[in-house]
Amino acid sequence: MTAEALERAARAALDEVLDPELDEPITDLGFVRSLEASATGVVTVHLRLPTSFCAPNFAYLMASDAKDVLRALPGVAAVEVVLDDHHDSELINRGLRADAGYRGTFGDEAEEDLEELRLTFRRKAHAAAMERCLATLLKADPELAEEDLAEISIADLPDAPTTRSLLKRRADLGLTTDPSAPVLVDDRGRPRPRDEVPFQLRFARAVRISIEGNAHFCRGLLRTRYPDSAADQAPGAWSGAHTEREENAS
Repeated sequence: MTAEALERAARAALDEVLDPELDEPITDLGFVRSLEASATGVVTVHLRLPTSFCAPNFAYLMASDAKDVLRALPGVAAVEVVLDDHHDSELINRGLRADAGYRGTFGDEAEEDLEELRLTFRRKAHAAAMERCLATLLKADPELAEEDLAEISIADLPDAPTTRSLLKRRADLGLTTDPSAPVLVDDRGRPRPRDEVPFQLRFARAVRISIEGNAHFCRGLLRTRYPDSAADQAPGAWSGAHTEREENAS
């Protein structure tokens, strides 16, 4: 494989690495500062974050995930992922080079298991994706009551990016993606009764707004810190997405 072909494959692989809190690819957020690939299969990536004090566990998770997806590519002989300009850069980069893992890198400071952290944010991402789908249905049919959403199944959703996003988030949590399955479920896949739907919808909406707001804020911080990063950022997938009911409820 040529260096150019490997670099293209590497960039595509990094599209699958998400910021756990923002639920967006690090490539779209502009977190990939540089990527180089050689004809001998060596891939070097430099990452940057909006501030030097971004949570170390989030920073490590993204850097570690980036290394994992790159090492899985055919033709890759070696991978180096370097986190730039972070207050824990030296520690994180040393741990990445040694494949020490999260606890091996941070020792006693690693208070929370990384997989538990990942699960927490996957649940939030699922709630946000679920709300986007249901809000779309409410906007399309003004006569549809919130309580009616308890009967909505995956098969009732349109073939759209919001639906595909929801299916992926469900799969990430190990929830069924069967077309007959209800859309509005809890973290364990249990359906919500009609009388609980308005509350659950408001909760999911708050989660979604928080995620999207944080993503917008972090894009701005990154551009302030690294003005050249603007060219590397893509608009948020759900930028500006909202419903009339949301406006009326706010």
